[in-house]
Amino acid sequence: MSARLDRVSEPQNYFGEDVAPTYDETSAEMFDAAVLGPAVAFLAGLAGGGRALELGIGTGRVALPLSARGVPVHGIELSSAMVEQLRVKPGAEAIGVTIGDFATTRVEGTFSLAYLVFNTIMNLTTQEAQVACFRNVAAHLEPGGCFVVEVMVPELRRLPLGETSVVFRSDAERWGIDDYDVARQGLVSHHFLEVEGRLEHRSQPFRYVWPAELDLMAELAGMRLRERWGGWSREAFTSESRGHVSVWERLGG
Repeated sequence: MSARLDRVSEPQNYFGEDVAPTYDETSAEMFDAAVLGPAVAFLAGLAGGGRALELGIGTGRVALPLSARGVPVHGIELSSAMVEQLRVKPGAEAIGVTIGDFATTRVEGTFSLAYLVFNTIMNLTTQEAQVACFRNVAAHLEPGGCFVVEVMVPELRRLPLGETSVVFRSDAERWGIDDYDVARQGLVSHHFLEVEGRLEHRSQPFRYVWPAELDLMAELAGMRLRERWGGWSREAFTSESRGHVSVWERLGG
């Protein structure tokens, strides 16, 4: 292993036995056909009949319907508890999973598509780990293969001067608050939600990342930006977009 990858710290698993059994329930809106359908169609089109690698496959929210469309899918996932939830679902037998950190874990073969959805790139809480992830993806992609990332645009414009917190959700099901550390380009997301009749508080650290920074990471890994959209339905990406779906293509022969 190179010295560069040696600097990537061991990741912490925030999706263990205390989270995995209720993950699908607490993320139910992300399983809605109006949300999931365009994402799966987008990814299936890019796969072009080739194999797909999902980083952070979780309980199979995206992988299962993508596999059902005929795309061979392999996943990398840090949490064995999340994979246990995947394994009991119909169609899971067609999907291979390797347990490990998706910034550095290698699997056999090459892929025409790799993808990271639902802000999961931010689970890597250092720049070094995010750079390593792009290099790891490039090592798995066929020439001309694509890497897709769905991630939020940092909401720093919503922070009044001197404030550090942004309420990103407040409804009957959940309260969500992001605490930003601008100097470190980090944030901690706090979720207050009802689970089985009781109020739970879950917190997780992230490293937010700008579109231009992701483009530079891709360039360092031998990829170039192919397209960027405001969402899975190919909405225009503008200065007002709160998130983006970006596609980088691996260069070389």
